[in-house]
Amino acid sequence: MKHAYSLLTLAVLLLLPAGRAAAQRTVKPVLHGQHWVAITGKPLGATAGAMMFAKGGNAVDAACAMLGATSTMWDVLSWGGETQALIYNPNTGKVIGINALGVAPTGATAAFYKDQDLQYPPEFGPLAAVTPGTPGGLMVMLAEFGTLSLADVLEPSLEMAIGYPIEAQASRSIESNKDRLKKWPYSRSVMLPNFGEEYEAPRPGEIFRQQDLANTLQKLIDAEAEALAAGQSRKEAIYAAYDRFYRGDIAQEIVRGTAEQGGLITMEDLDRWEVHLEEPVMTTYKDIEVYKLTSWVQGPVMLQALNMLEYLDLKAMGYNSVRYIHALYQVMNMAFADRDFYYGDPYYPPEEPLEGLLSEEYAKARVETIDWDKNNPDTKPGDPYPFQGGENPYLHYLEDWVPDPGAETSDAGYEEDFYAGTTSIQAADAEGWVVSITPSGGWIPAVIAGRTGIGLSQRMQSFVLDPSENPYNVAEPGKRPRATLTPGMALKDGKPYLSFAVQGGDSQDQNLLQFFLNMVEFGMDVQQSVEAANINSFQLRGSFGEHESRPGRLLLQDATPPWVRARLREMGYTTTFSARTSGPITAIFFDRAHGTLWGGASHHGEDYGIAW
Repeated sequence: MKHAYSLLTLAVLLLLPAGRAAAQRTVKPVLHGQHWVAITGKPLGATAGAMMFAKGGNAVDAACAMLGATSTMWDVLSWGGETQALIYNPNTGKVIGINALGVAPTGATAAFYKDQDLQYPPEFGPLAAVTPGTPGGLMVMLAEFGTLSLADVLEPSLEMAIGYPIEAQASRSIESNKDRLKKWPYSRSVMLPNFGEEYEAPRPGEIFRQQDLANTLQKLIDAEAEALAAGQSRKEAIYAAYDRFYRGDIAQEIVRGTAEQGGLITMEDLDRWEVHLEEPVMTTYKDIEVYKLTSWVQGPVMLQALNMLEYLDLKAMGYNSVRYIHALYQVMNMAFADRDFYYGDPYYPPEEPLEGLLSEEYAKARVETIDWDKNNPDTKPGDPYPFQGGENPYLHYLEDWVPDPGAETSDAGYEEDFYAGTTSIQAADAEGWVVSITPSGGWIPAVIAGRTGIGLSQRMQSFVLDPSENPYNVAEPGKRPRATLTPGMALKDGKPYLSFAVQGGDSQDQNLLQFFLNMVEFGMDVQQSVEAANINSFQLRGSFGEHESRPGRLLLQDATPPWVRARLREMGYTTTFSARTSGPITAIFFDRAHGTLWGGASHHGEDYGIAW
């Protein structure tokens, strides 16, 4: 333990600006609250959550307001994207999954994309779009578990759509993508208010106006008001707004504007789509219940990894020692190889073998294959079927499995795809409601659907077109692509212990796994855990672009000692280094001893929290 502590101290201290170490061990302070905590990707977004608490709302109301605000700010999503959430309901003591991921539209078949000589659906443009999910996810969460009206929750978003001072990050993103945005007329008119000038995006601090989006949000508020005036209940009125978005005039303009630009979404696609309230998957690690969404996202990867790691003495290895790093890398590669082959939409056949994937016996069998002296660059998916009493129907595909099915791109392009961003949302209140969300989709550059102001998702690219790559995730109309988005939640003694999420594409469950272990194994507090040095494996198949893999490539923090670097290279790793080794992790720790809430938001992005 002495060695583990010394390495932890070295890593944390080297992350701090000069003169800060004596004052505090983290770049940002812990957020302490007694009544509530609200954290998300931007300060203005967190303020939207705080506004809901000031109105008397609960954590679900606050989370929905933050979701709307960050979508309006394009951080790094918009209203046509997708929403994935876990909610702890204190009235039932249960964790609920929210599945608001859009589906492939009519005509979006594997054959359709293959006929265009594509290996995967495109990264950008109208043919990258699944149906919008975030509006439906927000309204269903609010109707089922919130307390405020839709008008209350959308008030910050509406005001921001009318105009707000844009921050530098979004401004630079628009400017750097302006050539692509100019291809889509509605995106150009919204995103490039200084069209024809040298800097065509809204400049940092300039009032960014999205009148079409403001009109769309107002229509939702109006639909709710009309339903309330007609005597409908709060819940019924919110669902009236839902119907206007997915079946009324808003839907009609989404379809018209998308078709005009070459997209495939139909009225039938929007009408048939629905939000699923579902049971998440769970495993226990040292008597802590860890919850994730199921196989339509990568969440079970973390549970598989924890099942394997529980057979190892991580604390004895020491934080970020050679053996610890090697253990994490090998375990994560096995879990991600299973993700890459077995995960897909559980509402479409074939049925994913989750029982076997999450069994302790399967985890033990996988751990026993680790070579402790070197990296295995050829890690393949395992066979979970015998661990659930079945036979694998796809063994013939596994025989020809290779880590990387695609052509290599530049390192810069590869890492941009690997870390494809989003935002995260954490909210909790004294009543016991807890919300963890990892929304995404419709990031810059997005196609805006007609005069709705709604930026469309780019999630089609996460499908495969060849069943030999993943027979559970082949593009098909009405089907959800397997996404990277992965909120997390943990209970201890039946009560909330942690709520956590992070942005960063395929790195998400790698970072969240290490965050969790930082707290449980190495005794860090929530802020130390979100700021601590991580490792990243690139040996998995990417979920974006060309779905590339880089076997043996390992990202380490700049402060990694030279003896650790040297030994890892001897073991076959290709090491790279950065001051930043994770996306901005956001988390809430529930201090049962004192009845308080601890919030954490890492220093790697603009994520920000408010507590009271």
